[in-house]
Amino acid sequence: MARLTRSESQAQTRTNLIATARDLFLADGYAATSLEKVAEEAGYSKGAVYSNFRNKNELCLEVLQLIHITKGTEVAEVLSRQAPLEERLTAFEDWAQRTLGDVGWTTLEFEFMALARHDPDLRAALASSLGTTRGMVAAMLGALVKSGEVTLPMSVDDAASSILSMGIGLGIQRAIDPTLSTDIITRNLRALLTASDSADLPSQA
Repeated sequence: MARLTRSESQAQTRTNLIATARDLFLADGYAATSLEKVAEEAGYSKGAVYSNFRNKNELCLEVLQLIHITKGTEVAEVLSRQAPLEERLTAFEDWAQRTLGDVGWTTLEFEFMALARHDPDLRAALASSLGTTRGMVAAMLGALVKSGEVTLPMSVDDAASSILSMGIGLGIQRAIDPTLSTDIITRNLRALLTASDSADLPSQA
């Protein structure tokens, strides 16, 4: 087996640290997870952590970005299947039932948001991460509109913001009360995708 180059080794170390930090942050929370613990669990020295991340905030941003991309990719895979739209919406609801309200994920998001309250740079970074997620949702909706499968009563960007807001809001509620059903988000999504069929509103891509 060929030895990794220096850059490949550094990239692998960074990936391993992010994955380990994700598991610890989700299990124990942000405040309770130290960089020393991340290094120990990943099998590296603390110096390896600091050579890849300036501080714990930067590491957590990477973790949240990874989570957002992972969840966005899961949704994209569901909605891009070669299947009738209604079947895909049902699959989306199954995904939402398994995912929205995950206590570790939801708590980590809010714990980190509280830290950013008095840190403009951190808030900007979080806004950028949220913008990336919104962009992924917009891209999925745009593809559905372009294919002619759906029409929207608003712009794709506004629809993406609406769907993301519904998902975040329901996730918060389900983290507190997991008995809440996620079918409400599917019903709202279905209404959003079909609203312009009966309303005299322009569809915008």
